[in-house]
Amino acid sequence: MLGSFGVGKTSLVRRFVYDKFDEKYLSTIGVQISQKTIESLKDHNKRNVLLRFILWDIAHIEKINDVIKNYFRGSHGAIIVCDITRTQTFSDLELFLKPYLQMNPTSKLAFVANKIDLVDDSKFKMEQLLHIEKLYQSKFIFTSSKTGENVEKLFINLGKSILEAH
Repeated sequence: MLGSFGVGKTSLVRRFVYDKFDEKYLSTIGVQISQKTIESLKDHNKRNVLLRFILWDIAHIEKINDVIKNYFRGSHGAIIVCDITRTQTFSDLELFLKPYLQMNPTSKLAFVANKIDLVDDSKFKMEQLLHIEKLYQSKFIFTSSKTGENVEKLFINLGKSILEAH
């Protein structure tokens, strides 16, 4: 889980793993590790497989150092979370993504525009998302940790991408 502070990384994990949401904001310190197993995904041969997600929710760090890069090592996928109500979080995603991709150049990526329950269409600019989608050849998924909208879909789609690559 990568993204700026307050974008909802922890809330997405809590919604996916425990189906819970908490209005209180508590900043992640260090890294929180959670896991969840999905039982009914199909691999590229159409066989049912168990897919265990081990989710590393990394605290917002101003500068990515070697210790943080070690958390990235061996990852098969990353969820890059932006807050749709704060356009700066879309610009900031490069700070996390470049070092992550240096460690895992073939990793699958999922881009998230979170907090859609709070969006005001008149203030939201789609151009920024379209630029990122074109640059990384990946689509954004719009989620709400609060309502649960598209959260399960986000993780399942990433899991399917990882399965297809292996």
